[in-house]
Amino acid sequence: MSVDDVDRTRRRAVAAMTFATGVIIANNYYAQPLEAALAAEFGAPSSAVGVVLTIIQLSYALGLATLVPLGDLLERRRLVVTMLGITVAGLVVVAVAPTLPLLAAAAGLVGLTTVAAQVLVPFAAEIARAGEQGKVVSTVMSGLLIGILISRAVAGLVAEAFGWRAVFVLGAALTAVATVALWRSLPVVPQAGNMSYPRLLRSVFTLIREEPVLRLRMAYGASVYASFGALWTSIGFLLAAPPFSFSDAAIGLFALFGVAGALAARFAGGLADRGRAHGATGAFMAVAAASFALLALGAHSLVALAVGLVVFDFGVQGSHISNQSVVFALRPQARSRVNTAYMTVYFLGGATGSGLSAFLYASHGWAAVCWIGAAFPTAGLLAWVAESVYRRRCPTHQRR
Repeated sequence: MSVDDVDRTRRRAVAAMTFATGVIIANNYYAQPLEAALAAEFGAPSSAVGVVLTIIQLSYALGLATLVPLGDLLERRRLVVTMLGITVAGLVVVAVAPTLPLLAAAAGLVGLTTVAAQVLVPFAAEIARAGEQGKVVSTVMSGLLIGILISRAVAGLVAEAFGWRAVFVLGAALTAVATVALWRSLPVVPQAGNMSYPRLLRSVFTLIREEPVLRLRMAYGASVYASFGALWTSIGFLLAAPPFSFSDAAIGLFALFGVAGALAARFAGGLADRGRAHGATGAFMAVAAASFALLALGAHSLVALAVGLVVFDFGVQGSHISNQSVVFALRPQARSRVNTAYMTVYFLGGATGSGLSAFLYASHGWAAVCWIGAAFPTAGLLAWVAESVYRRRCPTHQRR
């Protein structure tokens, strides 16, 4: 196969991954703007529907910890396609579920298997040409980000036109298309690992213990994603209340301002490929923290809220891609397990921010959400400053 053929094959695989990650991750968010419709359909209180949403997120966290490491043990194309086949089946059951408990069980299965997207991200780094890992990872991650952001808008609009069950039918169809695209486009890369599954899971903790850079990047990622969880948990309440009084569909469409984060992903990937990931990380965390000055004004100004959201997502996604570019370079033969360590803590950071945000908004309003939202990336930035001082004093420190 000529060099041109190899490049075309690589570009086709990256394009399929970018499309697929967005389609896959969207399945975890379709239910969020449909809470009222689900409660009415099953005659259930909002708290019961809230349990369903929690099951989806907890199942995803479980998949991060238990399924993503398999990417270092099994052939990835077959692994991803198998997981997505289960996702499609789960979505079909959600779409036809006659009871809320059955819907919750199927939604949990969907959440568990949509971690296939997190198997694809380190796979993208593996097939990238030398010196282009940051660019390729950022491209695939931009698809994932866009999928998260447009999922709520799509769910609201489709449910309004065709009913809530149609949303999950659409999700199943799109996931099936993505599965076929991945099967046809992804290269077959046999894995050399022969360790047992329990040993594979234990090795994640070994990596955390042996890689100080990984621990730092986990802390940076968790601090920034905590602010993401804080913002997105309460912004819907803010927009639904006076003076804005947005409908569910309008709130979903407003989330599209966050698509600017996809631009940050590409920019951050380029910086990482040029060896500037460390400085970029600090700058992006500072941007995320500073954006809350605008977001705080958003309580009374839709323009300030929109601009603040653009700036915020630019900082969040830029820091995330910088972190991933660094950690994927630490142990090329263990990228899936490195991603498990990083993403599990990243996700826990988001859950922490989300929980605090819900409590603070109810007790102290939007201003308190903005204070806590700014505090998280500020804490990460302070840790980054400490690392920078240490790097200058200890030139032998691993530079990433």
